[in-house]
Amino acid sequence: MTEPGTTTIDSTAAKSAEQEATAYSWYVLGILVLVYILNFVDRQILSILANDIKKDLALTDADLGFLYGTAFAVFYSLFGIPLGRLADSWHRVRLMSVGLALWSVMTAVSGLSRTGGQLTAARIGVGVGEATASPAAYSLISDYFPQKLRATALAIYSSGLFLGGGLSLLVGGLIVERWNAAYPAGGPFGLVGWQAAFMAVGLPGVALAVLVATLREPVRGAIDGMPTPSLERPFKGFLAELVTVIPPLTLLGALRRGPAALVANLAVAGLITIAVFALTAVLGRSTQQQWIFIGVGVYAVYSWASALRARDLPTFRLIWGTPAFLCTTLGYGMVAFTSYATSYWAAPYAERTFSIAKAELGWFIGAPGALAGFLGVILGGRVADALYRRTSSGRVMVTLFGLLAPILPLVLAFRADSFTAFVAMLFIAQTMSSSALGGAAATSQALVLPRMRGTATATFFLATTLVGLALGPFMAGYVSATNNDDLASGVLSTLAAAPIGLALLVFAIRTVPGALASLEQRAKAAGEQI
Repeated sequence: MTEPGTTTIDSTAAKSAEQEATAYSWYVLGILVLVYILNFVDRQILSILANDIKKDLALTDADLGFLYGTAFAVFYSLFGIPLGRLADSWHRVRLMSVGLALWSVMTAVSGLSRTGGQLTAARIGVGVGEATASPAAYSLISDYFPQKLRATALAIYSSGLFLGGGLSLLVGGLIVERWNAAYPAGGPFGLVGWQAAFMAVGLPGVALAVLVATLREPVRGAIDGMPTPSLERPFKGFLAELVTVIPPLTLLGALRRGPAALVANLAVAGLITIAVFALTAVLGRSTQQQWIFIGVGVYAVYSWASALRARDLPTFRLIWGTPAFLCTTLGYGMVAFTSYATSYWAAPYAERTFSIAKAELGWFIGAPGALAGFLGVILGGRVADALYRRTSSGRVMVTLFGLLAPILPLVLAFRADSFTAFVAMLFIAQTMSSSALGGAAATSQALVLPRMRGTATATFFLATTLVGLALGPFMAGYVSATNNDDLASGVLSTLAAAPIGLALLVFAIRTVPGALASLEQRAKAAGEQI
């Protein structure tokens, strides 16, 4: 019997690690793609609804960036940590089906919002529900596909991001226009078009959750020759993780580790509070909710990382103690910083600048955006796998390409004089930026042991959410709001992340080979029983 947290290598299984994926593996991947499509339909539909919500709820562009990004992202990333732990120790299929039902219901509840505060609360609920999806999905995919196909499989899964984003514009635009045409003064219960759209895309997820529940749970780590049993009491770890990440329970978690840990925790909380007040003073009182949410997120991550170090040193060392892992994830976070801002603000910008109807935006921005993202992430995943066979840092090279290549077409898009030129340049930029995801995701999975994959995925998504999603769209909205609603300048301001991403990813390219080669050695040195 293997002790919990122990990784066992089966030599026979190890020899079969290069086996081909089965037909059922591809079926599971197809279902997971559907889940991710719905995930991003529910998340991204706020884009096509932004201008109507801004008018009806009397919001600014900065408020819209906060609603789309920060209000969702902080709780998505915050709850992704304990849910990632649960994905490492419990039935991942059940976890995903419950989460899918939750975020679908909360999306429908968004349609009942009458104030910005109510919509913020609903977006928080969507974020908590969606936090179950990718930790479980990444872990499942890594157990259904061998190493040589993993970046491709993860890229196919990630295509749901772009397909869902494009579909949200198509569906959302049609629903809003037809609802408002049928009910000019408001429909049943006084609902207007944007509220009906939230409900229409939210409720089908409950049915999909039932289908997800029928999937088979694979043996964790078996495909890599490192079968790892699930823990006998998985929710004990989940609840323990909640105490380490959800304020103010984090104070109790710190106290359990001793007085010194509590003092350090309080000191960090104090420094973050000072930073929140400073940012609010510099950027204006209207940004206070943004910095409070970001401060809570940063404090929660610190609390969790400190607890992880005390509780599970091998996992901490392979994630937070590995520069290659941190630079890869933060480097991709810089890609997400600009790409999230672009994908969210493209439709509102075109609607304002070129006076394009919502239904047409769905066809001319949503459909090409879905195709661009699908092509980019699939081709990027294939190239990443091909380069990985030549050099172990090949996947990160593709991520670097996805950071730099979109810069010029993005500038041309948001400086274009015609809608046609805007759409063409936007298509090129989105194709290139989406190529980065598969390689970055696969690298994050490769740099940890099988039992750590859910936690590694949650950490990976900290970069894409707390860095990319929580800051990118808000920055674009804030710059726009302080420059007479100049969305073009707002979106292009997010390119300031590119030099930072360049430095991070160049360092990752240099350090990933050594980190991969020393993976088991470093795990053993940290106390892992292999």
